Amino acid sequence: MDLSGGRARSRVQADVKVAVCWKWLSLDGEVDTDSRWAGVSPADEAALEVALTVADGGEVAVVCLGPAEAEPTIRTAFAVGVQRVIRVDASPELDSLVVATALAEQVHDAELVVCGDYSLDRGTGSVPVFLAAELGAAQALGLVDVGLSGSDVSGKGTSGKAGTLRVIRRLDGGRREILDVPTPAVISVEGSVARLRRAPLSAALASRSAEITVVRGPFGRLPESEIHPYRPRSRMLPAPEGDALARLRELIDVGGSEGNTETLMMEPSDAATKIVEQLREWGYLADPEMPAS
Repeated sequence: MDLSGGRARSRVQADVKVAVCWKWLSLDGEVDTDSRWAGVSPADEAALEVALTVADGGEVAVVCLGPAEAEPTIRTAFAVGVQRVIRVDASPELDSLVVATALAEQVHDAELVVCGDYSLDRGTGSVPVFLAAELGAAQALGLVDVGLSGSDVSGKGTSGKAGTLRVIRRLDGGRREILDVPTPAVISVEGSVARLRRAPLSAALASRSAEITVVRGPFGRLPESEIHPYRPRSRMLPAPEGDALARLRELIDVGGSEGNTETLMMEPSDAATKIVEQLREWGYLADPEMPAS
């Protein structure tokens, strides 16, 4: 195992066209190697199957940020055909931006990075977004299909355009959006997209002794005292008024009362600013002018 952390040795090699980012965690909150209580999400497994299919025999790498206890889980990637597995030695409880920055160092040279659309703990789906920003790559998130019939990253996409993938993204109301995504790109897929192939017994046995490349996480481990559930600021609300039904509706906000509903038409950038301001007012985002507690 390589713990040197050297930049040239730690990255996915330039000839690796497809990389997969996994997140390992222990479901019972304890550092555990028991596969019943620790592992990766179905979406992460689907991401690996998509990568293997898109690569079509080319080299695929799996990068996972986590402690040494994650190795029995991520070693299984060797059994299904992955040629290179990298573990970034750091706490999986780190902030999503920190995780994405660490992963970006390892997948910098890949043409396509595939992630699951959610993890088993927070499930925010924010790491692929940060990762695409760090890499300066195109992004397509929450996909339900990745052009598995003949698309690849070597220049032949299902759309007929060189270096593109044709993907389908789920929208609200049961609608779908078809996109042609140029590479380099970061995509995230739902767990229903694909089922990870079964590994032959011989490959599963061989994976137990396969070598995992280990690099130090650039931000180290988060101290245990700093790990805590996110809690938004409490808000003072007026006491409900009216009869019992009116009070109940106000408490659970059923029916969309006029005082809590606002419809605006604005440019995307202005809408994003408005959303951030509203989330800050509700207490879900910290006020930049206030010191962190």
